[in-house]
Amino acid sequence: MSDHPEAPVAPVPAFEPPYYLAVFTSVKTQDLSGYRETNARMEELVQKIPGYLGMDHAQTPGGLSVTVGYFRDADALAEWRTDAEHRAAQRRGRAEWYESYTLHVAKVERSYAFSRTESAETA
Repeated sequence: MSDHPEAPVAPVPAFEPPYYLAVFTSVKTQDLSGYRETNARMEELVQKIPGYLGMDHAQTPGGLSVTVGYFRDADALAEWRTDAEHRAAQRRGRAEWYESYTLHVAKVERSYAFSRTESAETA
């Protein structure tokens, strides 16, 4: 994804449920002045929250971006939601960077993973 060129090409691992997801789906504006710097700062901040588990990012060629944040519990997610610097970035995003977005929050009740590499190693 263009916002995360250094991001590994592997999903966040499956965790023992229950845990929470915040799924942020967006379409950005043409003028993204300051977006990359703010986005990098948000990633730095969220990683400091106890209970933060990881994040996946994807973007379609047409410009739809999806970011999924994983949190151990509702308290960790609430801490992220109410962080003052994050709130300021949200306001700037609505004013400058997003044409539209949706946010979905869900509690995960089942989680599993597959990796071709791990399957080959255990065969």
